[in-house]
Amino acid sequence: MNNDVTATGTVEGALDSPWVALQRARWAELARDYRVRLDRATIEQLRSIHDPTDETDVREVYLPLAQLVELRRSNQGRLFAAQNSFLGLQDERTPFIVGVAGSVAVGKSTVAKLIRELLARGPRRPNVALVSTDGFLRSNAELQGMGILDRKGFPESYDRRALLRFVSDVKSALPDLSVPVYSQITYDIVPGQYTTMHCPDILVLEGLNVLQPAPVGSMGVSDFIDFSVYVDAAEDDIVHWFVERALTFRTTAEDPRSYFKLFKGLSDEEFRTMARQVWDTINGPNLRQNIAPTRPRATVILQKGSDHHIETVRIRRV
Repeated sequence: MNNDVTATGTVEGALDSPWVALQRARWAELARDYRVRLDRATIEQLRSIHDPTDETDVREVYLPLAQLVELRRSNQGRLFAAQNSFLGLQDERTPFIVGVAGSVAVGKSTVAKLIRELLARGPRRPNVALVSTDGFLRSNAELQGMGILDRKGFPESYDRRALLRFVSDVKSALPDLSVPVYSQITYDIVPGQYTTMHCPDILVLEGLNVLQPAPVGSMGVSDFIDFSVYVDAAEDDIVHWFVERALTFRTTAEDPRSYFKLFKGLSDEEFRTMARQVWDTINGPNLRQNIAPTRPRATVILQKGSDHHIETVRIRRV
């Protein structure tokens, strides 16, 4: 049965579905703490190119989302303490991992940044780290040597062993973990550069494939995720956002390091055509084959409309 919501925000067919679906107005009513605020300047600093997220979005969508994350984390902490008491253990609690998945250009980076910022400003003031799986992409030279440069973003283009080891080390509460740096200007890993994080209470892990199930007989990154968000939208809308974002990225072509200097001589229309071809041959197939199939594994699905704003929130039943 279809699990939609009525205009009043009530859930239809909820007992026949593993999901609770709420329209935005009903979801916004769940926000319980208005003391946590982000001003316009902070939001502008956090949001990605062409993302219109504003103070209303933060109050109506992301504040209740952050509060749901904290609710799950608090209750998991109680379970952790009860289990340790039962087993007679004195282990320290491990970091809580929030995964944020979705297509290229759907706005998952903005979602991840807002979650991180709101959680860090919460009443308990936890130490919250944010890591993008872009840092675990293989370098362009490696991808070229493997013959898969045209499959950048597909699961096989990542150093999956290094990413899994990193997430496992996070869950083992190891200190001073390093993550390779990826540059949107060079469109490549920056050789010899790393960011380091030290024992976060919460890790927000953002990436295309963070919800993928592990191969049979092994573990995957998704096995370590405690709470997950999938940012969803109609593919036609995502394509439009992708092309417009690519046009903006091309403005970096004056930088001698910029990957986009290769396309400096193209007209806007020629560049739009090329960007659409990239979508049709790489990002679109990756979305349909690898990313979208992981959507049902999320804890929460944020459904965007054509204006880039969240319209519906779906929460998987516990």
